[in-house]
Amino acid sequence: MSDILIVDDELGVRELLLEVLEDEGHSVALAANAAQARQVCQAKRFDLVLLDIWMPDTDGVTLLKEWSGQGLLTMPVVMMSGHATIETAIEATRIGAFDFLEKPIALARLLKTVQAALARAQAQKAWQQALANAQPFAAASSDEDDLPNPKERAQEALLAISLEQPLREARDAFERIYLEYQLAKQNGSMTRLAEQSGLERTHLYRKIKQLGMEPTRAVTRKTPA
Repeated sequence: MSDILIVDDELGVRELLLEVLEDEGHSVALAANAAQARQVCQAKRFDLVLLDIWMPDTDGVTLLKEWSGQGLLTMPVVMMSGHATIETAIEATRIGAFDFLEKPIALARLLKTVQAALARAQAQKAWQQALANAQPFAAASSDEDDLPNPKERAQEALLAISLEQPLREARDAFERIYLEYQLAKQNGSMTRLAEQSGLERTHLYRKIKQLGMEPTRAVTRKTPA
């Protein structure tokens, strides 16, 4: 069961999504506007947010920017609208939205998107937990030779990628492993990482943020005396 927040100023939409998602076994909270969404998110962390774009007080894209700027975009956010343009959808995705649902929302599309978003969130949590478990070992090592081999860790992580998940989540998992390995190999240098990956720095920073990674993480090496 996952905790999902629905933010939409239309009562009918909130009630419909509530009924569908509760039938799927999820715990659902409701917010009619951005102010209520802020209040609810202060009291509880959610696994997924379904966020309407056009709302009377603060539009969904502005709220998404706010969460992103404050470091609160720790869950996948799926934008919803019946009047948004392609440019608006692209902007929301650039800011950090997971996907976009066009109203009226088809049931099959809703369930597929929710499943994919929750799978990605679960994969990110597992990856971050694996990194957290590895950090104490690295911090306790005083000799470079005692540090865990980044390539071995990456290879083990690659073998752990589930082939049963959607392609998008499998691709995200691979990209996290690749970029974490290259960050360790390049000792945290974003310049060398950009050269190695063939990505522009702006796109690289956006990709790292999208994957929930820390752009400055690096392997600390002991300086020879």
